[in-house]
Amino acid sequence: MAFPNKYTHRKVAETSSKSCEICFKLSTSVLITPDNKDFFYVCPSHLKDTGFCTPVIDQVALEAKKKKELEEEVERVKKEYEEKQRKKKEKEKKEASKSDDKGKEKVSKTDEDTKAEEKGATEAVKDTKSPELEEEPRVFELKRMFYQQRLDRKRQAEIAKRNRERLRDPSFFPSVPKGLP
Repeated sequence: MAFPNKYTHRKVAETSSKSCEICFKLSTSVLITPDNKDFFYVCPSHLKDTGFCTPVIDQVALEAKKKKELEEEVERVKKEYEEKQRKKKEKEKKEASKSDDKGKEKVSKTDEDTKAEEKGATEAVKDTKSPELEEEPRVFELKRMFYQQRLDRKRQAEIAKRNRERLRDPSFFPSVPKGLP
């Protein structure tokens, strides 16, 4: 009958929004148990309230995310380094091919151009790596008082259902006496 104190945050469509269990405002956020035994609507602002619930952080997923970010950073730095090496080799080839004074003036101009291009390339790489939005936690654990309220409400609903079924059963009521008094 009891369900675990792990609730997953889900969003529903605007048309199916219902009132929040806490403040009774319309909400599209739902907290639901993994086995779908219990669910209730709640405002997103209540999910940030530490007096109501606490987010459950998956350490394995967090470590995997950090590792992935580190690998992406290493790849980005490698590409940047290879690009610089390629441009450096091109610059050396240009310098070797032009040995006269006019060539030196052009090389200095091209030197400045390549430096500007390198700066632009590194800025472009930094721009492509936009700051990702911080993911909101998806799994929450209710505080003890709120979890107990959910259990009590579920228990009362089951008791009421059992009582309705008993009242429908004709053998539940006593029969009329058949003998003479």
